[in-house]
Amino acid sequence: MDNTPTQAAHTAIPLTRWLLLVAFASLALRLWLAQALPITGDEAFFYWWGVYKDWGYYDHPPMVGWLIALMRWALGDATWAIRLPVVLLPLMLGAMLWWALSPLHRERASWAVLLFWLAPIHWFNTLITTDTPLIFWSVLSIALLLRAEQRTALDWRAWTLYALSGLFLGCAFLSKYFSVVLGLAYLVYFVAFRRERWHALALLVVCALPGLAINIAWNMSHGWPNIMFNVFNRNQDAAFAWHKPLLYVGTLLYLMTPVVAWLSWMQRHMLMQTCRTHRLIATLVVVPVLFFALLSFKKVVGLHWVLAFYPFGFVLLAFALPRHLLKRCAQGIALFSALHVLAVMGISLTSLDQWEGKPRYFSIVRALKTPELLAQVSQPGVVLMADGYSPAAVYGYTLRTYVPVFGTGKFHARQDDMLVDFSVYQGKTIRILLSDVPDMADFQPYFDSVQALTFQQSGVTFHAIEGRNFNYEAYRSGVLNTIFQRYYNIPSWLPMTGCPFCERYCGQVRCQR
Repeated sequence: MDNTPTQAAHTAIPLTRWLLLVAFASLALRLWLAQALPITGDEAFFYWWGVYKDWGYYDHPPMVGWLIALMRWALGDATWAIRLPVVLLPLMLGAMLWWALSPLHRERASWAVLLFWLAPIHWFNTLITTDTPLIFWSVLSIALLLRAEQRTALDWRAWTLYALSGLFLGCAFLSKYFSVVLGLAYLVYFVAFRRERWHALALLVVCALPGLAINIAWNMSHGWPNIMFNVFNRNQDAAFAWHKPLLYVGTLLYLMTPVVAWLSWMQRHMLMQTCRTHRLIATLVVVPVLFFALLSFKKVVGLHWVLAFYPFGFVLLAFALPRHLLKRCAQGIALFSALHVLAVMGISLTSLDQWEGKPRYFSIVRALKTPELLAQVSQPGVVLMADGYSPAAVYGYTLRTYVPVFGTGKFHARQDDMLVDFSVYQGKTIRILLSDVPDMADFQPYFDSVQALTFQQSGVTFHAIEGRNFNYEAYRSGVLNTIFQRYYNIPSWLPMTGCPFCERYCGQVRCQR
């Protein structure tokens, strides 16, 4: 399968050049996109986590908030600065992969990085999300474990590598709960293939526990919002549907690209042999794929859910295929990504008015013309709110002033429940920017008078409600009571030392129903 050392030396030079070319070209595109794209609702929502720093947040553990806080401290509030970690992420992941794999085979480690960098998502992923730190810490933990497993003796270097792998697994847990899938993969690997090193797994787990302890302590003092969101509230409507697993299969095919899927099938015997040789890498691919496959029968598995694990599919391929097929694979992935680049460049040459009348034009205008819209809507002495977390977060980011959500909202992004005390708005005039034509009956109970307003921006009509003399007690009895009944049905077996929403709503840590 491998060429002679002399031949390998001849092929290593152009491979290195291709690595540099892809690295710099994709970095340039990501930097441009990071500066050009308007901030999304999710990003703006996470931005406020970085403003109001805490040990945790409603939807997820705190790592992305800490990362954004660091970027704000170092580089300021500019959108490109907030996105810089995800812009640099592919380069850091490539370096980790090469460091972890190069002792096994330097050239094939380089091929793994090249295939990984060529994939379309790494040319365009410039949005800062909870997955950004999850991917970073997960791959770093895996890289350290790979190096630890390459050591034949359990000397102090091996113990250090296992301990650091566990520490960064804990950091991944403080990024997103999907890190549990990585922990499951580690457990399967040690139980199935490395039972003689069970004490190394024990050390790894012990070193990961501080991350778990931080998350549990914060949840206990905040009404268990991560558990309520991830386990209960977001899964109430989960039900089987055939399109969900089919969509998951399509997601995997897209992420790996059609050429990789085809070559993997055609060379499946070589791939299986590589899996038997590199059992840890194979486990890191198979366990997450099967886990999300089971989940897909009831949940729609998002494209971003598997990003912490799918690099190792490219690793298996790089160690399995002969060089001539690796070159063909790289060419196919490059062509697939080039089609994406051409499409993005084409879209960038269009103007806003060319999208008028197209689907989601309302959202496009709201994203691109937010300052102009808010200049019309904002008024001195009037409190600005929105009817959903995404627009509220974007409006707040644009104004650099937190914009609350008026109404019950949805099951996700309920950070308002911790940050906003609606009693401070008693008697004030509130202007609520809406996403649709208002039903006046939804607002009249909470004000002395309400007035419907409309604003024109780039051919789109935006609706708003202006309510005068806000009645907090009515809002508490109506909206806050609905929120409590719907989202704070906290199981009695979960111990609580605090709950900001409950304490504000009823004056107790655990309100009576």
